[in-house]
Parts: sequence; structure tokens; C-alpha cells
Amino acid sequence: MAARILDGVAIAQQIRSELGARLDAFVRDARRPPGLGIVLVGSNPASEVYVRNKVRTGSESGLFVDLVRLPDTASLDELLAVVRRLNASDVHDGILVQSPLPAAMGKHAEHVVFETIDPAKDVDGFSPVSVGRLVQNRATLRGCTPAGVIEILDRSGIPIAGRQAVVIGRSDIVGKPMALMLLHRDATVTICHSKTTDLPRVASAADILVAAIGRPAFVTRDFVKPGATVIDVGINRLDDRESVERIYPPDSPRRAEFETKGSVLVGDVHPDVVDVAGAVTPVPRGVGPLTIAMLMHNVIVAAEQRIASRQQV
Repeated sequence: MAARILDGVAIAQQIRSELGARLDAFVRDARRPPGLGIVLVGSNPASEVYVRNKVRTGSESGLFVDLVRLPDTASLDELLAVVRRLNASDVHDGILVQSPLPAAMGKHAEHVVFETIDPAKDVDGFSPVSVGRLVQNRATLRGCTPAGVIEILDRSGIPIAGRQAVVIGRSDIVGKPMALMLLHRDATVTICHSKTTDLPRVASAADILVAAIGRPAFVTRDFVKPGATVIDVGINRLDDRESVERIYPPDSPRRAEFETKGSVLVGDVHPDVVDVAGAVTPVPRGVGPLTIAMLMHNVIVAAEQRIASRQQV
């Protein structure tokens, strides 16, 4: 029997609806909407799409969203000056600097930026302070994508405690925080990566398998325990016919989509996995919408905490 498809769009809409009352209460008390400052450096096509979605969703949700654009030629110092201005702002409750940054800014530019963002406004959960709080299981601003995965599992009635969980990928943005969040929910967690020996064997022991490696259709049937829940975090754009034909059969709607658009979005999980898994998140319409919904959640939490801290002074 084919796997149950976990609808990220529906779950994200549920979360956004639940946030409505909290947003209204904040606007009533603060006499302004929660504010999100987004900084986009350069013109990376993928970043443009991600930022456009964040701006649209945030604005539709009732947030004040302020997009600051810097050219590809901007220096790291110029970017840090913008971050410090947003840190000092009374109307920006959250700050998000879109990754990746231009290579010319230097190998460690993102780390410098994350260290500069006020932890109280770190709605991406990337600052050293945010990460440290996550390690100690006392974070209030958690990474949006892994937090969204937890919401998918919870709202789909998929147990976490006592389950074997495998995370493929060890990035600071998804892999590591994902493993920590699952661990805090009493899963037994294994982190896999490019140097893991016999990766399919390790992955196939998982009750919950999270694929966040950034390689299209990398996770195939032999990675998956029958009946397991498979969470596909990957978003890979394919624009070459050979790759599309290798992944999708001739009668697949994705083939037709490729013929129409010239490209398709593919996750890290091969579509054949639906014949083995018990539940799967699709790409698109899976984890992606939850990432943005949790960003909206973090902005409102950051705004509430800033107001509360002022009232305590």
C-alpha cells in the first residue's frame, strides 16, 4: 500500500490560523504589528524565491515585513551595519539574513553575521546563543525547518518518544538542530553524513528518517524500513532531461511538468519510496511551507518576549 502523504500546506495553514489570536493581542497591546527585518544580499535565484515567499506570507499574516536589499558588491562591514541598525530598532522584533551570502564576503561571513544578530531577534535560531539554548533544551527561538518537522510529526499523530530516528545530513541549519529536537523528544537519534559507512543499512533501521543532504532522489527504497516515516527536507531544482527521466517514469505527472516548465523541484527522497514507507512528506508542499509558518511563529514569540521584558524592567 502506498505511503500516507503528509500535507505540509494544510499543517502550515493550521499553524498560521492558530497564531492569529496571538498576533491580534500583540497589535492591541503594542499598537503596532510584530516586525521582521529580512536582509537579502545579491541576486541568487533560489534566495529570491525564498525571500519572496517569506515577504508575501509574513505580510498576509499581518506582520510588518521590511526587506533590505544589498548588492552583490556589498562588503561584510556594510551588511553588519544593517544588522546592527535592525538590532537597535524598536519596530523590528526579528531579523533574518538570507543564506547563502556572496562568496566575496569570505568563508566565515555567515558565522560573523549570526554572532552579530541580537539573540532576542534571532528568528532563524542560528546565533551561538540560540544554538546553546537549543542544546540545553530551553530555546524559544528554534530553527524554523527542524521545528517545522516536529510540527509535522506531532500534528500527523506520529510518535517520537522511544522511536529510532536517523537524520541524513549534519548541517548547522537542519541536520544538527533536527537531531537535537528529536533527542529532546526522547527519540534515539543517529546522525549520518557523507562519511557514514553503509548508509542504507543504518538508515533502514529508522522509524523516522529525515533526509537533509541536498542530493536529488538520493534516498532510495533500500534506505527505508517498511512502514517508516520519511521526512524529505531537500529542495533540488532539476533542469536536465536525463536526470528527470532517470527519476520519474514516463507516465509521471512530473515528466509532464518538466516538459511544460523546463524544470522540476525534487527532494532528497526518490519517489519510489512511497511504495515502502508508511508516511512521506512530498516536495513541494511538504516541509517548505512549515519552514515559513515557523518563521511567522518565531517572529510573534520574539515580539511577545521583547514586550514582556520591557514590562519587567
